[in-house]
Amino acid sequence: MSDAEIISHEPATGAEIWRGRPGDLEETIALARRAFAQWAAQSLANRIELMRRFANEVRKDNDMLARLIARETGKPLWEALAEVEAVVARVELAVRSHAERCAQRKLNNALQGQVTVRHKPHGIVVVLSAFSQPALTPASHMLSALIAGNCVILKPSESTHATAEALIACIHRAGVPAAVAQMLVGDAGRGIELALHKGIDAVLFSGTSQTGLALHRRIAAQPGKLIALELGGNNPLIVLDTPKLDDAATVIVQSAFTGAGQRSTAARRLIVKATMADAIIDAVKRTADRIICGAPFDEPAPFMGPVINTQTADGLTESFIDLLSHGGKAIKHLAALRPGLPFLSPAIIDVTAVHDRPDVELFGPILQVIRVETLDEAIAEANATRFGLAAGLVGGGPKEYEKFWTRIRAGIISWNRPMTAELPAAPFGGIGISGNHRPGGFYTADNCAYPVAAAELEQPRAVLGAGFKP
Repeated sequence: MSDAEIISHEPATGAEIWRGRPGDLEETIALARRAFAQWAAQSLANRIELMRRFANEVRKDNDMLARLIARETGKPLWEALAEVEAVVARVELAVRSHAERCAQRKLNNALQGQVTVRHKPHGIVVVLSAFSQPALTPASHMLSALIAGNCVILKPSESTHATAEALIACIHRAGVPAAVAQMLVGDAGRGIELALHKGIDAVLFSGTSQTGLALHRRIAAQPGKLIALELGGNNPLIVLDTPKLDDAATVIVQSAFTGAGQRSTAARRLIVKATMADAIIDAVKRTADRIICGAPFDEPAPFMGPVINTQTADGLTESFIDLLSHGGKAIKHLAALRPGLPFLSPAIIDVTAVHDRPDVELFGPILQVIRVETLDEAIAEANATRFGLAAGLVGGGPKEYEKFWTRIRAGIISWNRPMTAELPAAPFGGIGISGNHRPGGFYTADNCAYPVAAAELEQPRAVLGAGFKP
């Protein structure tokens, strides 16, 4: 943990966009604990109404928030605008999710009274969020947590404090008390310290598998604390025979390069049936060659912006060179586009001949191609990973898709659709080192309240059984 100032820079220009001093962890938690009882005691209807007011505040700040997201992440303005719209839509999804996943149930019995199942909030929920969707990801977690009656402390990525601050401001303007929803400024170390604190009841984490697994190990000594992990993936996209090469290429390019490859569900490995490998690779390269890479507000609008910082760009370049040095064949080279700034061209590399391919998540615009002979071989190759977040299939028919669905190890599956497409009414999570079987998305409500079973009678009634003297 460091007490140094946190400074956020625009990836596209290098200009400073935000700075702040690390927050007081103990004071933040103490404020939340004092506010919890009163917040949890409010009616569910009231908390839902405040979330709907939050949606209205986001609508009012739509353009400002989108421009802030674009500046702080480098993503194109059109993509940032779509993210803000998704935040607004997420409110009603969170309401519906809570109603479905945390519904009150009564199991009546004339002789034994009734048994009810209701849900209680955990208490203080920490949201540790990544940079790739700096408004949508934390909002998804916070909305469900607040509706359930929890107080929330958001510790955003060091790269996106400005967006998080604007999001919290919208929540406060909606009428949520300041102590109920707070942002803690700090680095990754402060986020881990916050999550491990004895005053925290639940942790909702989205980020790298390395950090998530380290956090999971350390929280294992606190079994009373819930932790839900949304981690990354070395995601496979299998391509079988299809007559629609251009459509397939578009799906592949969108899957691999949306958000400059900085989506957790992005395709990292393109596993292609050998009989059509050359044709599909040529089509993908032609489509990727047409991608406009640029700054968020450039005209014409870019499809892809920079990666988050120069350190990330340098790491991706080293990884690409390493694959080349171990037998990879460049189909489309990774190139630095603007000196001193993290703009990279989309890259495609054939790694079929690379032995012991590294099972890592290259979080950027690098697509690795692997040629196979059969669907069975493709599925085996796809499953040859510790990860298990997302997987896709392009081509084939219902029979091949059913085989793929049955045997693939992933929590999110797509068929002939971009792997980065939003699925707001579905669970979001993976297996292996991509998560811990506590998916988010529509299932986030499961992580924000716990069920309580109660056997109830209005008057005491009992009968002595065996083992008593007359």
